Amino acid sequence: MSKKYNVAVVGASGVVGSTIVKVLEERNFPVAELSLFASKRSAGKTLPFKGQDIPIQELTEDSLKSPIEIAIFSAGGETSKHYAPIAAANGVTVIDNSSQWRMDPDKKLVVPEVNPQVLTANDKIIANPNCSTIQSVVPLKPLIDKYGIKRIVYNTYQAVSGAGKAGIDDLENHTTNNFQYPIHETVIPQIDVFLESGYTKEEQKMIDETHKILGDDSIGITATAVRVPIKTSHGVSINLELKKDFDLDEIRQELAAIPGVIIVDDIANNKYPLQSEAANTDNVYIGRIRRDTSVENGLNLYVVADNLRKGAATNSVQIAETLVKEGLI
Repeated sequence: MSKKYNVAVVGASGVVGSTIVKVLEERNFPVAELSLFASKRSAGKTLPFKGQDIPIQELTEDSLKSPIEIAIFSAGGETSKHYAPIAAANGVTVIDNSSQWRMDPDKKLVVPEVNPQVLTANDKIIANPNCSTIQSVVPLKPLIDKYGIKRIVYNTYQAVSGAGKAGIDDLENHTTNNFQYPIHETVIPQIDVFLESGYTKEEQKMIDETHKILGDDSIGITATAVRVPIKTSHGVSINLELKKDFDLDEIRQELAAIPGVIIVDDIANNKYPLQSEAANTDNVYIGRIRRDTSVENGLNLYVVADNLRKGAATNSVQIAETLVKEGLI
């Protein structure tokens, strides 16, 4: 019998946390025992897992220790800052969805389709990238390997669930408790706070995380992140300046060969990635593949994925799967 692992989900009552529990079951991750943790106000609630109702416990400093072996966090940066090191010191391998550890030079930032080779048995806190970054770098990996990338321009179209339950509530209830403007009737070209540079934190995350994941700080990257009035799935328009010339058919073949990627690119029949069709799936959908004729070796892609799944929960579980497969845990 293959080994099974004692797994904890921290922040289990949240939108992403509850999705992690679903994904663990759907992907049949080898769970021996599942423990769920959240804040005191969520303690006592339950989540279904493999025919059982698993109770949510209050997270304390004594929660994350043996026999727990893997803890997947989705409880915000402050929680991760405090509790992840405690768990790691107790021998628990932490996979964290917050931004707390992503740019820490001592922590790995991982998308399994792109850079699984960076993981080692010594990594006890592993960072899960920003949702829009995850789906964007998946198609970039074969392109940077074969052609090199000189410059990237990101424009995102991000669903309200990226802001958690408060974002969903604003859309469904026509309120402005989370967003600055009524998201049900507009798009908002601001995600997170503005920095002195004029970029938002979300935009800067995409820039910094792409550099780290691809391992190349020389790539010129700019980004504009926009919140749109849909519940689930992010779209990202990616404009690339490659270092070498390319054949479009070869580009399509390279992208289609990536695990989990589905090419939807039949403009004759108006077929292209739709956020509504990506919802509740683990795939990355790519279409509108065409040359940018305004620049040498220019390429345009439109990339869509479910931000709660591939952009958060599923990528976290895939990191755990990679650790198990490679015998790193």
